[in-house]
Amino acid sequence: MPKKPVLVIGYGNPSRGDDAIGPLFLERLETLRIRDRDLDCFDTLTDFQLQVEHAMDMHGYEQVIFVDAAVNLDRPFRFELLHAARDDSFTTHALNPAAVLSVYEGFYGNPPPESCLLSIRGERFDLGEELTETAKKSLDDALGFLAAHLMQSISPV
Repeated sequence: MPKKPVLVIGYGNPSRGDDAIGPLFLERLETLRIRDRDLDCFDTLTDFQLQVEHAMDMHGYEQVIFVDAAVNLDRPFRFELLHAARDDSFTTHALNPAAVLSVYEGFYGNPPPESCLLSIRGERFDLGEELTETAKKSLDDALGFLAAHLMQSISPV
């Protein structure tokens, strides 16, 4: 099956309160796609955390958007362009998005697809917590933003 132009990777732990934002975001994005077939320009991938293997998942896409919960945001969400950066931490079991881009460069020998991080405001991340009202509102705001972004990216110029 051919790939779509955009890969959206949502990550987080659904059992840890607002850390569920990434996977929940993808569920809602899929629901939007079902309602609006014009929005059929993306593939999705979800996981608990980013790992080196996700660099291979990015291959063949024009754009990759990482979606994750974030603390200490002064607004509902932030959308920012990413650049590859090595992560010299002790483990390769959990990476940040910039480190995944760096792994891509090292593996394929060329720059990764244009990549962005959509950080969505969360407050509580304890095991067994429910999604907070702040996270629900921020999730809705970010979803509206990304749907519009995706529609713009597929519109003919």
